[in-house]
Amino acid sequence: MYKMKKVSILFAFGALISCSDANVHVKEEMDDVVEQKRAEVVLQSLPDRENVGKVIFEERNDSVMMKAKVEGILPNGFHAFHIHENGDCSADDGKSAGGHWNPTNEAHGMWNSEEHHRGDIGNIITDSLGIGELSIITDKWCISCDDTTKNIVGKAIIIHEGGDDFRSQPSGAAGPRVACGEIVEIE
Repeated sequence: MYKMKKVSILFAFGALISCSDANVHVKEEMDDVVEQKRAEVVLQSLPDRENVGKVIFEERNDSVMMKAKVEGILPNGFHAFHIHENGDCSADDGKSAGGHWNPTNEAHGMWNSEEHHRGDIGNIITDSLGIGELSIITDKWCISCDDTTKNIVGKAIIIHEGGDDFRSQPSGAAGPRVACGEIVEIE
C-alpha cells in the first residue's frame, strides 16, 4: 500500500507540473497575439458615384495587408492605384483627395524602389470584364497609429484612367482620376 500512495503522489505532482507548463505556454502564445486592426474603402466611380470596388486593410504584428478588388468601370489594362493625402472624394474629378500621400517627402517611384511615396502602390490590372485585384503586405503603413508617416486612416484610394509610368513627377502621368474612396477604420 505504501508503494501505491507514493506512485499516486508522484503522478499527481507530475500532472501538476505538466499543467503548469501548459498554462505558461498558452500565456506566452497569448502575449504574442497583437490586436488586429481593420480599415476599408468603398470605391466609387467619378463623377457618378457608383460602387465599383472595395479595399480591405488588415494590420497584424506591425504589418498591413491590403486586398483590393474592382469591377466594371475600367477597360482591360493597367490603372494607377495610389493612396492620396486627403480622405475627401467630394469633387467630381477626385482632386479634393489632394496629391499622393508622401509624408517622407520622396520622389514618385515604383513601390519598394529606393525612392517612392508611401502612397505609390502601383497599378491594378483589369481583365476584359473590367475586373482587377491587387494585394500588398507592408510594414510602411499602420491603421490608426500615432506615426503620421505610416497612418493610412483618413487618406483616400484613387484609381486613375491610365497606368502609372513610375517616372513622371509627381504622380506617374496616369491621367484622370476615375474612382475614389476614403480609408476608414472598422471594428
